[in-house]
Order: sequence, then structure tokens, then C-alpha cells
Amino acid sequence: MADIIVDYRQDILSGVQDLLEASCLKSMIHSGMKISIKPNMVLASPPSSGATTHAEVVEGLILYLKDFGVKDIEIIESAWVGDDTKKAYHICGYDKLSKKYNIPLYDLKDDRIVKIDAGEYRFEVFRKSIETDFLINVPVLKAHCQTKMTCCLKNMKGCISDSEKRRFHALGLHRPIAYLNKAVKTHFCLVDGICGDLTFEEGGNPVQRDMILTGADPLAVDSYCAGLIGYKADEIEYLRIAHTIGVGRLFDGSMAILELNKSEKPVIRRGASVGTVRRLAAHINEDSACSSCYASLIHALYRGKIPKEKINVGQGFRGIKGKIGCGNCTSKCEKYVPGCPPKATEIIEFLNKL
Repeated sequence: MADIIVDYRQDILSGVQDLLEASCLKSMIHSGMKISIKPNMVLASPPSSGATTHAEVVEGLILYLKDFGVKDIEIIESAWVGDDTKKAYHICGYDKLSKKYNIPLYDLKDDRIVKIDAGEYRFEVFRKSIETDFLINVPVLKAHCQTKMTCCLKNMKGCISDSEKRRFHALGLHRPIAYLNKAVKTHFCLVDGICGDLTFEEGGNPVQRDMILTGADPLAVDSYCAGLIGYKADEIEYLRIAHTIGVGRLFDGSMAILELNKSEKPVIRRGASVGTVRRLAAHINEDSACSSCYASLIHALYRGKIPKEKINVGQGFRGIKGKIGCGNCTSKCEKYVPGCPPKATEIIEFLNKL
């Protein structure tokens, strides 16, 4: 069984179900379990902004669990300090999802708080996050202005009280995030990598990637995802700390990756670029580029050196000579970074050497 499974598709519902069927999830659950789904509803902003989990991803998960015979399913979350979880649920379409499948939505800010010890910390945790048989973490893969990235491990901040959230910032975020994941266990991860934000947790600069991925080890998933948006795992402090305290394994070359529907990678959507993404796109020659390759290049340009020459990317450059290319389709360029798609970290190293 692969450690991480990736699916590229614009049909989110079928993509999620195929992904889960290929994963180890069916060996980890049984029909009598109480299963809690924890999306990222950090604020009342639509998923298209790059900030929140698409309802279709959670719907695909619900359909899979129901087909498996699971009846006790709930969705739990709390927005960040100062925002309204219920409003976020509504804007993101979760109230419709709840009615359609008779799945309760819980605003954890209304839940009872319990105190739980983890190493050097004592956390105020919402009761529902620990009184469940199986917690499925459904974060958005996106950048963060303070911690560089946010995905599985940081998404667990939604399981703590508002006062605890404030304390995490006072403590520097990284160390308490790592220890929180020792205290509140994620049993399985389903990552929304459809259009995560380039710069900030709040959204506004979404990068279309049309990717969903899954894995049982949240640290392995996070450290793999770091490379997709331009960071090495050792550049993210809370990932390093989580590894040292035994939260999970850091992704390395020995781990197996399975890519589904690789031949069906969606081509980027015209007119989707906004703000910073549009500015970076001005440095790209794009012709029928898969969204995953294009997204990696955008993240790399944001964090690496921007060359004088525009960078070719896309299937339209197969067999075409050029100066600089990104991805296997541009192999006839004088210089190109291989991969299908290459990771943003690989593109950054390539750009910095030009």
C-alpha cells in the first residue's frame, strides 16, 4: 500500500471516492465507528479563495463512508478567533451538505472544553475532537505568512479554544502545533489541494492545482506537501519538532507514492489567476499546461529567483526548442527542470542555478 496517494481530476466527487478506495482507509475503519470529519473552515470565505475546504471533498468522503456502512458521522470545526464558524459552514455549502446526508455540523466553539496534557504543555481542547473513534483531517494545502505552510498538523488548531489559539501565537506557533498533534490524534488525512492560497491562510491568491491526496501519517503527508509549494520539510519548524517527538515520519525517498489518473491531469483554467498569481504568470509562456505543473511553477517563482527569460510550461511545448522550460513536456529547451509535475522545491533549485 502506498504511503501517499494523489489524484488529479476536476470531478472532485469521483476523484475522492477513487482515492479512498485505493487507500488504506478501508482497513482502518468499521461500520460501528463514530467518525469525525475535521475540515478547514478558518473563516467565512468560499473555497475558491484558496482558504477553506471544498464541500465536494467532504461529500465524497461521506459517500464513501456511507457505502462502507458507517452511520455515525459528524463534521466538527471552529473558525479562527473573531470569525463565525456557522457562517463559514453556510458560505462554503456545508449546511446543504448536512441536510442532504443528515450529517450533523458542530461549531466547536459551542462545545465543552477539556484539558489535556502533552509533554510540556496543557491544552484546552474541545471535547468532540478527542471523544471520537476516528478523526479524519481534511485540510487545505496552502501557504501561511507565519509558519510558511499549513496543512494537516496546523489544521488541528481548530480543535482548541479561542483563548488557546491566542496563546499558541504568543508561544510562537511551531512548538505548540507539534505537541497538539501528539495530544489530539489524526487517524487519516484527506488533503484538499485544489486551489490553496499562495501566500496566506486567509486566501485571496488561490493557485489552481486540481489535486487531492491522502495518507494515514499526517507528518508524512505534510512534509510531502511542503515540497509541492516550495519548501523542504526541514524549513518548517513544526514539522521538525513533530518528528522529534514521535508524531510521525518525515517524507523521504523510501516512501511509496501512487498517482491516480495521471493521464487526466486537468489543464489550467483560463482567467483563474488573481493578484500576486497574475503578476507571477507574466513570467510564464503557457501552452496547455497541466494545473499541477503550472501551480508548482507559480509557487517556485514566488519563492525563488525570476529569470530574465520567460519560462515555457505545458504540453504545447512538446518537441519545441526554447530557452527555459518547466516539466517533461519542455525537454527540448536548452535548460529545463524534469518532472511530471516537478515539485516547487525542484524548480526553485533550478531557477536559483540559472
